Amino acid sequence: MTIDAIVIGSGIGGLVTATQLAAKGAKVLVLERYSIPGGSAGYFERQGYRFDVGASMIFGLGQKGTTNLLTRALSAVNVSQEAIADPVQIHYHLPQGLDLKVDRVYEKFLQNLTAHFRHEERGIRRFYDECQKVFNCLNNIDLLSLEEPRYLLRVFFQHPLACLGLVKYLPQNAGDIAKRYIKDPQLLKFIDMECYCWSVVPADMTPMINAGMVFSDRHYGGVNYPKGGVGQIAQKLVEGLEKAGGEIQYQARVTKILTEQGRAVGVQLANGKVYRGKRIVSNATRWDTFQQLLPAEEIPHNEKNWQQNYQKSPSFLSLHMGVKQSVLPEGTECHHILLEDWEKMMAVEGTIFVSIPTLLDPDLAPSGYHIIHAFTPHWIDDWQGLSQTEYEAKKEKAAWRIIDRLEQIFPGLDAGLDYLEVGTPRTHRRFLGREDGTYGPIPRRKLRGLLKMPFNRTAIPGLYCVGDSTFPGQGLNAVAFSGFACAHRIAVDLGF
Repeated sequence: MTIDAIVIGSGIGGLVTATQLAAKGAKVLVLERYSIPGGSAGYFERQGYRFDVGASMIFGLGQKGTTNLLTRALSAVNVSQEAIADPVQIHYHLPQGLDLKVDRVYEKFLQNLTAHFRHEERGIRRFYDECQKVFNCLNNIDLLSLEEPRYLLRVFFQHPLACLGLVKYLPQNAGDIAKRYIKDPQLLKFIDMECYCWSVVPADMTPMINAGMVFSDRHYGGVNYPKGGVGQIAQKLVEGLEKAGGEIQYQARVTKILTEQGRAVGVQLANGKVYRGKRIVSNATRWDTFQQLLPAEEIPHNEKNWQQNYQKSPSFLSLHMGVKQSVLPEGTECHHILLEDWEKMMAVEGTIFVSIPTLLDPDLAPSGYHIIHAFTPHWIDDWQGLSQTEYEAKKEKAAWRIIDRLEQIFPGLDAGLDYLEVGTPRTHRRFLGREDGTYGPIPRRKLRGLLKMPFNRTAIPGLYCVGDSTFPGQGLNAVAFSGFACAHRIAVDLGF
């Protein structure tokens, strides 16, 4: 059979590309190095617990509008995923006693925030209302490839005001707009944290388009947890892919993208097997794509430019814990962020992110127990060159530092611990195949919004990239957008 598109990797971006193409009748083959799909949105099981690999704060599973991209991706291949609404997006535990819940109801969130900053009531509303404007523009249009001129023309004629609104915000960052309305330095720090918790950079370096999407969708489609765990989203997409005639192979590690006369024509696996296809899609990071899968000395000029603008974000130290139910006080929320010192927000082990998915779906743990997934930024360099004994000792020491800090929110956590597994940046690199275990690209310096972010096509004809190192960046809904865009561009290129 002639393969129309070969997709390297089954992260959510790769699977959305594959399912969208399969739904249009293209012959698609997905090659996944691991034994299950999902990448950072995968799962693993231990002693009756089902742990999410990454975070469990999921956007895009709503039921209305056009920004519910995960729901739309699933329905395109006739599958669906039951989701549980999360009433509070994040419970922040921040310096200077800033203890705040981001309620699903917009007005309630604004009230909660204003209670801490009465003097900034007007500025708070104006900033978050401006985020709503960005979201309303996005939520009015069908989100497909911005590299396809006919699509852009059609969308512009259908929704001229929404398009002009988005064009205006493309070169802007959230921090610039926040400073227009807000003066209080602690409140601006809070907005930095609002951005940092998903973009890994402060507001000054976070594109306004992304901020508008995240800060508004949590009050519109909301944060929803997939019943059965985050891994279910990838499992369902694979089910839909196969129903639509596509194929996925596991433990199929691509080691080389094959080119002929400068054009991508196929891939080679670690076992030497070769597959040829009309289009090749890499769901690997751009560093892995252009420095590992292609000859590093032939890296295209525009990729070198991209690497001058963007760098690898840190990876994470992850604690996957099973704990007794008694550890969690009555009324505990699913997601928490803990930071004791504003100056350490971006430091290693500065900010701790916490997910407790069993508060929404108790079936993920044995009866009477909960899952706590805590993670904090770490660089791979700190974990290199250690003997196995040194590595294990360092992991244990780091884990107990985190657990001691979490006792502030969950007294008795240490005593109630039933299971603990620690992952380092090395673990992320090994299982996710991401260079240095990175979470994704972050700007090296302040850039003009999203204008420098690359789209799906690359300088190598026939080769496309999808995932968090393409427009619009990190997060499950963002990589789903990238998958829709990539599939749309390929479908046009192939004449589907």
